[in-house]
Amino acid sequence: MHTTPESLLRLPEVENIAGMKKSKLYALVKEGQFPAPVRIGPRSVRWKASAVRSWIDGLQAGTGKEDRA
Repeated sequence: MHTTPESLLRLPEVENIAGMKKSKLYALVKEGQFPAPVRIGPRSVRWKASAVRSWIDGLQAGTGKEDRA
């Protein structure tokens, strides 16, 4: 991920980074297993790059909640 921790990521970027599609990401958000997006407008959301990075780091450390099977 070539971003700063303060970067805001669009859905296609998050899908690419996480390796999941929109429906799976939002299901994980609902279950509290993936960072929730930040609303930046009435019909627009972004994900904090730092939150997505922390989620990935948690998976690599074996502490992530996501079952990737």
